[in-house]
Amino acid sequence: MEPIYITGAGVVSAIGVGKEATLASLLAGKSGVGKMKYLASCHHDLPVGEVPLSNEEMVQQLGITDSLFLTRSALMGRLALREALEEAGLDGDDLRDVPFISATTVGGMDRRETYYELEKECNPNYAVIATHHCGSCTEMIAEAFGQFASISTASTACSSATNAIITGANMLRCGLAEIVVVGGTECLTKFHLNGFNALMILDAQPCRPFDRDRAGLNLGEGAAYLVMETEASVKKRGATPLCKLSGYGNACDAFHQTASSPNGEGAYLAMQEALQLAGMKPEDIQYINAHGTGTPNNDESESHAIQRVFGDHLPPVSSTKSFTGHTTSASGSIEAVFCMLALQHQFLPQNINWKNPMEGGIIPVTDQQPQGEIRHILSNAFGFGGNDSSIILSKCEA
Repeated sequence: MEPIYITGAGVVSAIGVGKEATLASLLAGKSGVGKMKYLASCHHDLPVGEVPLSNEEMVQQLGITDSLFLTRSALMGRLALREALEEAGLDGDDLRDVPFISATTVGGMDRRETYYELEKECNPNYAVIATHHCGSCTEMIAEAFGQFASISTASTACSSATNAIITGANMLRCGLAEIVVVGGTECLTKFHLNGFNALMILDAQPCRPFDRDRAGLNLGEGAAYLVMETEASVKKRGATPLCKLSGYGNACDAFHQTASSPNGEGAYLAMQEALQLAGMKPEDIQYINAHGTGTPNNDESESHAIQRVFGDHLPPVSSTKSFTGHTTSASGSIEAVFCMLALQHQFLPQNINWKNPMEGGIIPVTDQQPQGEIRHILSNAFGFGGNDSSIILSKCEA
């Protein structure tokens, strides 16, 4: 596979706004999951991972004068995208040949549910309803930065942002672009929270991925975007690569609408495809950032899939969702940034809150210190319906 380089990255989540704050929280083992502050839900007993800014504070940070119809997903997306473009050294004039692929499933649901009771009346607030759909969220983010060559929206539940990365990589490999901007954003909403609560997979305590006593996930929110370039573009622009996308895979086992298959077939196939495309063997991977939601079903299924792929060459594994909560459609790009930071700073993100090994499952990382150099990281993102994706990020050689 021809090299694909990441030259810019931006991230916003419960553990910080920007990469600097994010890195500090990861190194300190500091979770952002806690009591609800901004979400107007009656389920105050459920911990969540909220971005530590109100909508008004995000509007101020972005210098926006007209924010009437901007959704929380779009505001977080703008913060993350601004950081990514600035690091890559791209401005509005540079974006005319750059596709933008953003992932979301919630979209503008936060605005829509605010006006739910008014929908039966002829009310001027109906204009807000147009901000609901996922594509509208992508447009709101993009319009603040100039004219992209094209904009697209990926929505495959919790694998959405990883699939945005894969779509962008395929565009680069096919010669459809030299630079792409990819990632995802997802805010917390009442509908979002109530839906997961109805599935009975939310934990009333901080989540414990891969723990014997795990009881479910905590929902989170956030956004992250990556600027990816071909080798020719990096040389032409004199850009500085942060890391390399070495491989990726997507598979769908379609086992169940929401549950993972017992043997993790889709996850197994996605990881195998990523390794094959990268030209790597299991022993080439030094760390796995697991999907690791903390639900009994996911962690058992993913454990089986990882063990099937890696066998006796199992590297350190952890889930970072105990830091941020499950950021659903944005999780793949947020965790890709975590993996990039782990490569750059040579540490293993901890699986915080873990205490007791699950029978036949993964024993996750609780020590940040790697045993040797971290050169290649595999990151998993698995969605409802068995739409499972994996990517491999690699350290750039000097």
